[in-house]
Amino acid sequence: CSVTCLCDLAAVAISTCPGLYCGRMMVNGSVEGDCGVCPRGERTNLHKVCERCTESPELYDWLYLGFMAMLPLVLHWFFIEWYSGKKRWAVFKHVFQVLCCSISQPCLECSVSAVVTLLVTEPVGLLSIRSCRVQMLSDWYTMLYNPSPDYVNTLHCTQEAVYPLYTIVLIYYAFCLVLMMLLRPLLVKKIACGLGKSDRFKSIYAALYFFPILTVLQAVGGGLLYYAFPYIILVLSLVTLAVYMSASEIQSFKNLVAKKKRLVVLFSHWLLHAYGIISISRLDKLEQDLLCWPSCPVPALFYIATAKFTEPSRILSEGGNGH
Repeated sequence: CSVTCLCDLAAVAISTCPGLYCGRMMVNGSVEGDCGVCPRGERTNLHKVCERCTESPELYDWLYLGFMAMLPLVLHWFFIEWYSGKKRWAVFKHVFQVLCCSISQPCLECSVSAVVTLLVTEPVGLLSIRSCRVQMLSDWYTMLYNPSPDYVNTLHCTQEAVYPLYTIVLIYYAFCLVLMMLLRPLLVKKIACGLGKSDRFKSIYAALYFFPILTVLQAVGGGLLYYAFPYIILVLSLVTLAVYMSASEIQSFKNLVAKKKRLVVLFSHWLLHAYGIISISRLDKLEQDLLCWPSCPVPALFYIATAKFTEPSRILSEGGNGH
C-alpha cells in the first residue's frame, strides 16, 4: 500500500509541476502545497518534490571553488608586483623577503575570507559544506527555465540548483573586499615593502575595479566557468608564461636562472599547469595522471629551445641577406 501511495504521489507531482525546477514541498512525509520554487538548500528530484541537499562536493567541485578563490589572489599579486616594478626587488636582497612582503598581505586576506565563508555556510561552524550535485549546464541558469503553463502567466521557480557553488563564491568575494578595506591600509602603512607613498595604495584601487568584474563574471558566466576552468587554466598558464619569457628576453637557461624572480614566476606557472591537469583528469586514474605531471616544464623548455630561431633581429638580418 505504501509503495502504491508513493507512486500515486509521484504521478500527481509530475503531472502538476511543469518546468525543470518547479516542485512541491514535502511536509510530514506527504507532498503538499502548490508548485513553485524550492527553499534555499533544496532542489527538485525526479518526482518534482523539493529535496534537501545533503551530499558533499566532489573533487571537481572543490577544484572549481579553488580556481574561483585563486582569481582575486592572483590579481592581487599581479597588481602589487605591477605597481612595485623593480623597486621591490631592488630593496630586498633575498627572494624570501620579497615573497613575505608581496604574498603575505593578500594571502592573509583571502585565507581568512575562505575560512569565514566555509564557517558561515551550512553546516554552520564547520569547515565543510553540503551541496547539490551539478547535473547539467541549465542548473546554473534556472531563471531561464521558468515555465509558462498557460502561455500567459509565468511560474517563477528560480533557485540555486547547484547550491552552494553559485552563491558561496559571491560571499567569498564580499568577505575579501571587506577584509581588504579593513586590513590592507593598516598593513601597507606599517609594511611599506620598499614602496613610495604614492605606490602603496594603487593595488587597493585596482582591487576596487576587478572585484566588481569578478562578481559579474561569476553571476553571468558561473556555469560556463565551471565546465571550462581547467582548460582556461592551461591556456592562460601557457600564454602568460610565453609573454613573460618574451618580455624578459629569456632565450637560454643562463638567462632564466640569472634572477630569482624569474624562477619564482616559472614555478608558479608550473603549479598552475599541474592544477589544470588535475582538474581535467579528476584523478580518476592516478597512475596515468601521474605521467602527465612531468609535462609541466615542457612549454618552458620548448620556448627556450626554439627562442633563438624566432628572434626578430635574426629573422630580419637573414631576410636582408637573402635579398
